[in-house]
Amino acid sequence: MSERDDLDMMVAEFVLGTLPQVERDALQARRAREPELEALIQQWEARLAGMLDGVEPVEPGPELFARIQRTIEQQPSAPKSPSAVPDNVISLRKQLTRWRWSTAIASAAALVLVAVLATQPEPEPEPQAQSFVAVFQHNDEQPAFLLTVDLNSRQLNIQPVTAEPQPDKSYQLWMVAEEYGPNPRSVGVMGENFTLDQAALRDYDPETLRGATFGISLEPKGGSPTGQPTGPAIHGFLYPTSADQGKGRK
Repeated sequence: MSERDDLDMMVAEFVLGTLPQVERDALQARRAREPELEALIQQWEARLAGMLDGVEPVEPGPELFARIQRTIEQQPSAPKSPSAVPDNVISLRKQLTRWRWSTAIASAAALVLVAVLATQPEPEPEPQAQSFVAVFQHNDEQPAFLLTVDLNSRQLNIQPVTAEPQPDKSYQLWMVAEEYGPNPRSVGVMGENFTLDQAALRDYDPETLRGATFGISLEPKGGSPTGQPTGPAIHGFLYPTSADQGKGRK
């Protein structure tokens, strides 16, 4: 362990209050004349200050001081000079210091982790998909198209059933909703292979889509030049694909 690491360890113990009194007094005396040491102490105080938030003060019991004093009196006398301390005792003390520091930091980290976990919000459940389908057909004929819509994401998917590409023509999807008046609004022009932007409904409210009427018309290639259907349209309404999704239409 480097000298810098030793100092950092000592300062951490100083801030935590686990540093032996003699070393604590020596470190306290150095603060005034060593700006770098003072800065390091302040850094550790800032790191650990958050653990004190919300901790209620506890008054020690009346017997605590007497019990501590009895424990101290039972300890063997300390050596009178550093030279009388065996090398193995010095080594053990260094190991004890490292263990004490590691334990204190681990405890601090555990407290911080508990605080973080306690303040984490419960994860919100993902909304279930609300899948709706519309069938486009002429009278009793086989369906020409199927439109599926997820109202949560406003994603759509349109599939041809019996509809076939027409030369120099394009199919166009329309929508009529009470909020927008009687005129149809273009949702999009189908491209080759009947492709349509899946996000074409992203700007519409789900409740508006739930009650809307959809239509598909055959237009000149590229879409209606007037902004309205130029020929007859086949219509469809959205209905839920499962009974537990509520009412499909109002």
